[in-house]
Amino acid sequence: MDYKICWEIQEQLFNETISQKIANRNLEPQLQINTSNHLLFVEHPHVYTLGKSGDVSHLLINEDQLEEKKATYYKTNRGGDITYHGPGQLVGYPILDLDHFFTDIDKYLRLLEETIIQTLNEYGIKAGRSKGETGVWLEEHNIFKARKICAMGVRCSRWVTMHGWGFNVNSNLNYFSNIVPCGIHNKAVTSLNKELGQDVDMNEIKEKLKKHFSVLFDCEFIYSQST
Repeated sequence: MDYKICWEIQEQLFNETISQKIANRNLEPQLQINTSNHLLFVEHPHVYTLGKSGDVSHLLINEDQLEEKKATYYKTNRGGDITYHGPGQLVGYPILDLDHFFTDIDKYLRLLEETIIQTLNEYGIKAGRSKGETGVWLEEHNIFKARKICAMGVRCSRWVTMHGWGFNVNSNLNYFSNIVPCGIHNKAVTSLNKELGQDVDMNEIKEKLKKHFSVLFDCEFIYSQST
């Protein structure tokens, strides 16, 4: 799905949740309507996105070169710096009302990371966190071999979240050479298929992610649809 179209869907769900929370404040408890929570899975066409505090100089190509590569570019309202999304990368957008879970954004980010870490563990890959650098890394303590496999950037308002992660599953890593990924110099990126030496079934990954997400966030998926 086109990035901008998906962003608009996120914004709609995000704003509906916030509007309902505001409306509930003026209602008796028995009349209040519970807000909904969503986890969207999507693959985007080639696109570079910049977080609200990111540095545009970390995009290393111009408009003509973007067009040559059939890629687009957007400045977004999420946290973080610049990243790439494209075919073969599984993007996850949790749109959650954290009042249903916990009101702690640091805990939220750590659980998103843990969802990816536990999923990678099922493929025999040990992943972890790099201090001060949100996301999921391999060999994070080795300055010569550390490589990022999943980037994260979120937005949170009134304890409602949007945006999320970009998990390199079967990604074309060449597109990362056109940016300074996440604004981090001199560190590599990787993908699950590169680490395994073979492509991975995307539906299989989705099911594993849902399994670990549901345990970590103590929730149940009641509906899902693939398009």
